[in-house]
Amino acid sequence: MNGVGLSFSDTISGGPRSLTSALHERLRADILATRLLPGQKLHIAGLAKTFAVSLAAVREALSRLTADGLVQASDQRGFRVTPVSLDDLADVTRSRIDIEGLALRRSIERGDADWMASVRQAWADLKAVPYRYPDDSSVHYEEWVVRHRIFHRALVNACGSRWLLGFRDVLHEQSERYRRLSIRREAGKPRDVEAEHEAIVTAVLARDADAAVAALARHFDITREFVELAAPRIAEVNAVR
Repeated sequence: MNGVGLSFSDTISGGPRSLTSALHERLRADILATRLLPGQKLHIAGLAKTFAVSLAAVREALSRLTADGLVQASDQRGFRVTPVSLDDLADVTRSRIDIEGLALRRSIERGDADWMASVRQAWADLKAVPYRYPDDSSVHYEEWVVRHRIFHRALVNACGSRWLLGFRDVLHEQSERYRRLSIRREAGKPRDVEAEHEAIVTAVLARDADAAVAALARHFDITREFVELAAPRIAEVNAVR
């Protein structure tokens, strides 16, 4: 199984619940990074052997991922990574624009000086690392991925609603899989991601909610456009069984 091979039994000492949580986080990371591909079967016995954990721990971890929308469960076919599609992409993008746009607007209305400073810091941290690996422009620089997630979360952290933030986080994870699948196609067409982010930040720091939400929507739509260009590759990986 590509990207999997770490045993948690020697590194986690907090008992079955900690083992399950560690396995859940590892599988979640592999799904979001598309090391586990959409549609790929997840064999309980194989995962238990690979990670040196019990069958019960694997089942619980997969059940959590099912609740997250990253894994599908079937009585007849067991577990598999949730497939992707262009229809789902359009739905995820539209929902992200609606939910995250609302959270951003509320943050601009409610955010104090500390929130503004956190946005500036997250933006500075993101700009400090490259978007892609210098020796392979078709692969994201992993630290950029981490800081990118922190940056987008910082933008909406002042919205004052844990429900909005929760829905926003689920949609972010779903869209992350599509972005990872499309990056190789991005390499063949110019995209100025930094300029897209800068447009959002400039509007946020000016407390121009309409401009900020419009810039955010455009940023998400550009990602959708690049994923659509990668549609043949998405269809190919979605066929993995």
